[in-house]
Amino acid sequence: MKIKRFEDIKGWQEARILVKMIYQIVKNDKSFWNDYKFREQITGAAVSVMSNIAEGFSRRTNKEFAQFLFIAKGSCAEVQSQIYVALDQTYISEAKFKELYSKTDEVSKILSGFITYLLNELK
Repeated sequence: MKIKRFEDIKGWQEARILVKMIYQIVKNDKSFWNDYKFREQITGAAVSVMSNIAEGFSRRTNKEFAQFLFIAKGSCAEVQSQIYVALDQTYISEAKFKELYSKTDEVSKILSGFITYLLNELK
């Protein structure tokens, strides 16, 4: 399948699901509402994953695109770290933690594969 729009990118599609998951727990758990700074940090990091994939897609070269995917992957790791905080502060359950961690891990692996593909195209 040829990628014509950033919405066609599997990593972006899965990152969108991650954003929905993060926003759902933030909206539904009042503990997050009492921790404004943390709430903004975790939602911002999740949105950053999607946004950097989209922004990278708009770049003219595979090298630039790969750089934005690396940034998206870093934001994914940031979300992973923050869900540990959410677990430790009892904002989320162990089951929710595992679900979120699994999704961030999936997105990260998809991005790694795409980065490898793009960089191999440069050789």
